[in-house]
Amino acid sequence: MKAFLRVVETGSLSAAARSLAAPKSSISRSVARLESAVGTVLVERSVRGLRPTDAGILFAVHADRILAEIDGAHAALDELVGAPRGTLRINAAVTFAAGLIAPMLPAFLARYPDVRVVLETENRIIDLAREDADIAIRIGPLENSDLRVRSLGPIELWSCASPSYLAKNGQPTSVADLVGHRLFGWFDGPSEWTFTGPNGQLETVQVPTGTVVPEPIVFQALLVGGAGIGRLPDFLARGLIESGQLLRILPGFGSETTAAHALYPNHRSLSTKVRVFIDELINFIGQQTD
Repeated sequence: MKAFLRVVETGSLSAAARSLAAPKSSISRSVARLESAVGTVLVERSVRGLRPTDAGILFAVHADRILAEIDGAHAALDELVGAPRGTLRINAAVTFAAGLIAPMLPAFLARYPDVRVVLETENRIIDLAREDADIAIRIGPLENSDLRVRSLGPIELWSCASPSYLAKNGQPTSVADLVGHRLFGWFDGPSEWTFTGPNGQLETVQVPTGTVVPEPIVFQALLVGGAGIGRLPDFLARGLIESGQLLRILPGFGSETTAAHALYPNHRSLSTKVRVFIDELINFIGQQTD
């Protein structure tokens, strides 16, 4: 049924196969077996693609409900048995996956050996049902959706530069000193950085359009190489600062923050494996800021 639903959602055997990480031939055979079992054609095949028949549309409604009930049954069994188990499919923003999820996974997998993790990385908001993911992790403002959301806490954005850059261009001691420095943004357009001064006053600096590297895990290499001043999530910047590869700019000023969230389907019961993963991730993030 899952293969059939994915074909209905994507309108393509190839897309359904990619979504389920299965051979296209396996998806085709699964749909054919299902049609044979129910005794009617569920999907019409044409040169323009695939689309459900009237019977297929009706069957898809019930199949989706059945799979949701199966998810609920698995969650109930998890609660009864108590120990998390099975495959946990996580979709995370690239920087968050590299900077926080990957470092916490060794301890998580050692604590829960019956959980198998599949970690995929991308930054767009995905359709969790279509992508067959149990949970998505995203940084920044969220789009409106029917997903359930759990906050993972705030993330500070630290302005940083390499010692070599600052030795050559001077160390800013005020927000106004940033003007004239080479500032790098994450977006292809003018932006603005806001700082909170020691007395609580807000001060801003305009960041002109220049070289743009929107992925912080990649962008950090430019800063370490002495290209200029830029902002990194605190969980990326902290280790580089402790190792001496970067210095924090205006450490006496408050930084802007963004939010990290865990998202999971609203229609599914929260399984033990998802719940313990979120709990472990929140604890790990808290340890990084202690």
